[in-house]
Amino acid sequence: MAGVKSATISKMRAWQRMLSGRRLDLLDPSPLDVEISDIAHGLSRVARWNGQTEGDHAFSVAQHSLLVEQIFARIEPDASPERRMTALLHDAPEYVIGDMISPFKAVVGGGYKAIEARLQAAIHLRFSLPAAMPAPLKAQIKRADQIAAFFEATRLAGFTESEAVRFFGRPRGIDPQGLDISPRPTQNVQKDFLDRFFALEAARSEK
Repeated sequence: MAGVKSATISKMRAWQRMLSGRRLDLLDPSPLDVEISDIAHGLSRVARWNGQTEGDHAFSVAQHSLLVEQIFARIEPDASPERRMTALLHDAPEYVIGDMISPFKAVVGGGYKAIEARLQAAIHLRFSLPAAMPAPLKAQIKRADQIAAFFEATRLAGFTESEAVRFFGRPRGIDPQGLDISPRPTQNVQKDFLDRFFALEAARSEK
């Protein structure tokens, strides 16, 4: 009986077919199967907050990623293009596994996080970034992520300010003026994400 179960598991599909034609193995992802066009396409169609946001369009993970990179640049104005690209791609695995809200991540536990970490490492290697993010950079990006979450929660997702402060902290020193928080059409966000990626890639090549 155990042999039958093992054979069944071995036949289960653990890969995702991408529009680029790539076939990405979720359990053992190869950097060679990662394409920025697939990432931009997927993230621009994944809704933050399970879609429970105001506006005519979903606030996508791609738009959130652009917002985090924008905030990160305010926190660290002299950040290199490489560090800013790392901020832009901080949620890139979600183009494959979707955006799971934090309460559900806590319930699912380690399995989800392990898959997410392997995907993140493959994405980083594909774009010549360190497979493991240095702790200080990770902390700065996390701060930018929490600030973005605060503004999204209070302006789009129906959180009171006190609730947002409790879960995400108060965004000290960051003025929301000029930040891109209004949900926009999928195709526009996809293009903006790609444009920003290639602008950072060009800046890296000039170094």
